[in-house]
This record gives sequence, structure tokens and C-alpha cells, in this order.
Amino acid sequence: MVGNERRNFQRLSLAKPILALLDGQNALILDIGISGSYVEHYGQTNAGDRFTLLFRWKGTDVEFVAEVAHTVIVRKTGNAEVSHTGLRFVQAIGEAEKRLNDMVATFVGKVLAAQKANAGATQPSDSALIDLGGARRSRTRSFLTYRLQNGSWSREMTDAAVQPNNGFTVAGYEDDAELESLCRAYEIADEEGRRLIQLVAELSARTVKKT
Repeated sequence: MVGNERRNFQRLSLAKPILALLDGQNALILDIGISGSYVEHYGQTNAGDRFTLLFRWKGTDVEFVAEVAHTVIVRKTGNAEVSHTGLRFVQAIGEAEKRLNDMVATFVGKVLAAQKANAGATQPSDSALIDLGGARRSRTRSFLTYRLQNGSWSREMTDAAVQPNNGFTVAGYEDDAELESLCRAYEIADEEGRRLIQLVAELSARTVKKT
């Protein structure tokens, strides 16, 4: 391994919060990723509490059972307390996971498209990002880790779905052409763009079935 690996899943910071319901009460999603979200809501929670988080994407409900990982009261409004709470998704309801993947890939695609315009280079399209970890499946239990060092890429098979500091890890069955496109995107991306590329890679790695 090179340096310290990133063992925590990445989250996407939303420029415009998403309106949601936390056990039927109004909440705002501030950050979201494939394994959880960061929300603003009224009232207090405790680590380990479980709630249902519901929001909409493309006119369709997306619903997860979520567990409180950490929480803090950030301000008081009248007699009410406003909290920021980190939630860990523990159960997807219906096709929530598929819709979440689509949403994250779409948002990331828009960010990378803006970087493409600035750099004048080729970026993967929204559809390519969504396809990563999408329709194709195989019996592989392995992952592919790509690392960028001194302008050159290294590639190795691994049993761990860990995102490196200087590259990304995806499912072992991904298409070489799409991965080459992702490498080119990573090369021109800024620090935030690279973090978002890792978020997309996590969508792929998550599809590998454990024995």
C-alpha cells in the first residue's frame, strides 16, 4: 500500500440541500453518499437511533432505514433545537440503492463536466458514470486498484474495496475503456474532483458480492 488508504466512504456536498423526511418530519440533506448522509433537522437524536429517511429523485421516492452515527445541536430556533446528524444507511427500501447510485453519478458527472470545460479535456459522460458498476455483473470477488504515481498509472488486483489516496478502486469486471476514461478524468481533476471520482468508484466496488 502507498500511504494511508481512505477507509471511509466519500460523501457529495450538495450546493442546494435536498428536502427530505426523517421519520415523517421535515429535514434537509446537506451531504450524501452511497453509505449514508448528513442531514439538518429539528430535535435531538442519539448514536444508534434508527429512522426512515425519505427523499425524491426524478419524481420517485428514495427511502432508506438509517442509523445515527453522530449528531450535534447547531442552533436553537424559538423553543426548537436544530441538529446536524450523520446517518448510516442500513437498509434500502425497494429500488432505493439503484436510484441513489443514479443520483450520485448524475451529480458527480455535472461537477466533472465543469472541470472538463475548464481543462479542455475529455471527461466521461453522465451515462458512462452511471454505467460504471451498473448493468454488467460477473462472478468475480476481486477489485481493481489504480494508482497514479509520477504521471504513470499502476494497476493491481486486490481483495479489499479500499480507495487509495492517489487513485481509485473499482469492481474487477469493469470495462477497460471506461476505466481508461476514468483515469484521464482523474488526471485533470482537482482535489475535489478526484474525491468525487472515488465516490463513483465506490458505486462500482459496492456491487461485488462477498462470499
